Amino acid sequence: MASFIIKPTHVRCVVRTARLISEHRTGITLFSKRSYATEEDSRIPKIYTKTGDKGFSSTFTGERRPKEDHIFEALGNTDELSSAIGLAREFCLDKGHTFAHQLDKIQCILQDVGSNIATPLSSARESHIKKTKFTAQPIADLESWIDTFTEELPPLTNFILPSGGKSSAALHVARAVCRRAERSVAPIVRSGEADPDVAKFLNRLSDYLFTLARYAALKENNEEKIYKRPE
Repeated sequence: MASFIIKPTHVRCVVRTARLISEHRTGITLFSKRSYATEEDSRIPKIYTKTGDKGFSSTFTGERRPKEDHIFEALGNTDELSSAIGLAREFCLDKGHTFAHQLDKIQCILQDVGSNIATPLSSARESHIKKTKFTAQPIADLESWIDTFTEELPPLTNFILPSGGKSSAALHVARAVCRRAERSVAPIVRSGEADPDVAKFLNRLSDYLFTLARYAALKENNEEKIYKRPE
């Protein structure tokens, strides 16, 4: 697991799975190993390559696959998840929540998730595996954060509807996207093409986002809507 450069509230990870793929296509090594760069990094590749114009794209291992392939479906879902978390983070920052740095870190870890998914083991060389290996430490971090927040929350006795203010509702949206990302990654992991810890991380992340949504509502003194059977 790569280390993180933490700059309060403004850390922005610009290393993307696309860079790994671009490195393969061009033969240019953008980074000697996975790292997290800030906005001050001037080595920015062109955003367009035209190599996907015919409906195919490349994995990090160099395979050309249709864009509707399950690998790219999962990558799209994890990208959408990071975007949803980024939006929720902005609402949380507006309210002064102190856990925003955790969301920064999670967005960075999702880049690692994408790198692992984009490296199907059936076509990966040892050098590919070394660069994109995913470890279990982020899972342990999520579990620790969940336990800490849960200690402050009232017991859950009813179904909670997405609510509790903008921060909480946005975190619930991220949670729902996370579930979809997990569903799309599950068959890839079962087929042996991705690390099992990737699926475990997404499973635990949805639990974290649910807990954090409740915690945000609590700290903002907003009421959560409880499910009631329509009469």
